[in-house]
Amino acid sequence: MDMEKHTAAPAPAPVPGGGAAAPSGLRASDADRDRIAQILSDALAEGRLTSEEHSERLDTLYAVKTVGELDLLVRDLPADTGGHRPAAPAAAVAATAAAAGGPVETVVAVCSSSARKGRWRPGARTRAVSVMGDITIDLTEAVFEQQVTEITVTSVLGNVEVLVPENVTLRGYGSGVLGNFEVRGEGVAADPQAPVVIVRGFALLGNIEARPKRGSRLVDLAAKLRKQLD
Repeated sequence: MDMEKHTAAPAPAPVPGGGAAAPSGLRASDADRDRIAQILSDALAEGRLTSEEHSERLDTLYAVKTVGELDLLVRDLPADTGGHRPAAPAAAVAATAAAAGGPVETVVAVCSSSARKGRWRPGARTRAVSVMGDITIDLTEAVFEQQVTEITVTSVLGNVEVLVPENVTLRGYGSGVLGNFEVRGEGVAADPQAPVVIVRGFALLGNIEARPKRGSRLVDLAAKLRKQLD
């Protein structure tokens, strides 16, 4: 009779945000980055991260390359399905789910001009494509229904301008080939409760510019989210 004791293999560690664990060395996908960005945004809204900590982790989020490196960014934060927070009202849950899985709004200008401005509701993701055209995305009077809004821009012989309220956190990740990609105001002290706008773009013989509009401020969104969670 074999009396040798066998130690059971440890269970794999849970992945923040739920779902099956992915190999830590696997290259991160856009969906992986979106999952981590949502956890960071929730932590900012709940006061678990300061605006400086959130900004630093968000910068790292788009710089690292593997799933393991992404998971390190939220190791000290509760997963968004971990049950650490009070249950939100059904309406708030539905709104969050709609924003996360909703369609991507597309703005196109081909040898023409197009604009989104005034009192409008931008989705969580917007795609702008300018080919020898002009596009203006003005968020200064927009009604944000999510903490993180991402705008992906492609400009070929065109011009794209993104305007945000001055108290919004603005981040840019992009490049240009014989063109210009510029995000101003990234170092400006933003309201830690206000939304985050991420502009990612590529300019080929074109121009992409994102900047805060002075004198324009956004009403506190995170305070409303906290009331919904309470």
